[in-house]
Amino acid sequence: MSTATSDDLTDLLFPDGDPEKGADAVPIDGDRRTARAMTSRPSVGDAVFRTTAFAAGGITVAIMLAVGFFLTLRGGDALLVAGWSFLTTQEWSPETHSFGIAAVLSGTVTIAIVAMFFSVPLATGTALLISEIIPPRLRSLLISLVDLMAAVPSVVYGLWGLFFLQQNVIPVAQWISHYFGWIPVYAVTDLDGTPMTDASQFTSSAFIAGIVVALMVAPTQTSVMREAFSQAPVGEREGALALGSTRWGMIRTVVLPFGRGGMIGGTMLGLGRALGETIAVYLIISPIFTINWQVLKTGSNSVSALIALRYGEASEFGLSALMAAGLVLFLITLVINFTASSIVARSRSGAQSEG
Repeated sequence: MSTATSDDLTDLLFPDGDPEKGADAVPIDGDRRTARAMTSRPSVGDAVFRTTAFAAGGITVAIMLAVGFFLTLRGGDALLVAGWSFLTTQEWSPETHSFGIAAVLSGTVTIAIVAMFFSVPLATGTALLISEIIPPRLRSLLISLVDLMAAVPSVVYGLWGLFFLQQNVIPVAQWISHYFGWIPVYAVTDLDGTPMTDASQFTSSAFIAGIVVALMVAPTQTSVMREAFSQAPVGEREGALALGSTRWGMIRTVVLPFGRGGMIGGTMLGLGRALGETIAVYLIISPIFTINWQVLKTGSNSVSALIALRYGEASEFGLSALMAAGLVLFLITLVINFTASSIVARSRSGAQSEG
């Protein structure tokens, strides 16, 4: 009776190859073994999708670079004349080579900050209301209404703010100035520092323009935040409620941490639009070319409103100066978007949700 060797048992148990060399190893020409090729041919649909995605991304980047190149080329003459003083000069007189965007840039930032002050709490509350409070049968209706608000043209918001909102906000602005005027940003004073209470001193301010812009960007922010909140895991929601948490406690410990990335992304998306809003701001503000840190006081400006105001009457050199101003706004928007992307990448939704 013959005794079976280990090689015989290996061949019987693993006819396709030696287990020590992997299941994919197969014998070829005696003891020579090689790995089995694991290649697959992509389907036509996958190839078309990959090609389309790469083309779309490439076209988007190309358009962005083309816009930056165009603004740099057209605004180069003005930047060569003004130099770094373009960022520090308040006056706007390209014909006399005395021009800069210090005043309009500060007005742009002020209006955007006021807009974010109102829009972020409004958008967050509305998104939580839709995703967590409203019954499902009413949710789709409210979502449609919010989306329709985002589709309203800017000129409609501007006219509404000019003829309706302004006269109703002025008493509020006067009240804020009266009780909080000791804070410099809320004060409304003349050149001598004397407080002013006349209603005409509170019209066409950065405060009113900021509220209108806030109502314009809030629907977009709400949509982004709502999508993030609605993706919170059902298991974690039910687990928090099963452990005795209240609805607000569940929202605070599960939904808000999970949607942190969406909140940041929606806020930055709204900030980008607030910085570049043109028609609504142009209709409301009273353009000035001095830095005005008193947000309740008449007079403000923005880069986009400056371009809309002076484009039709600008000379060739004036157009170059306007293009230079647009280039600065373009670069600021890019910095904000890239910063938002990096923040969202470090705080993915749900990555740090509390137990």
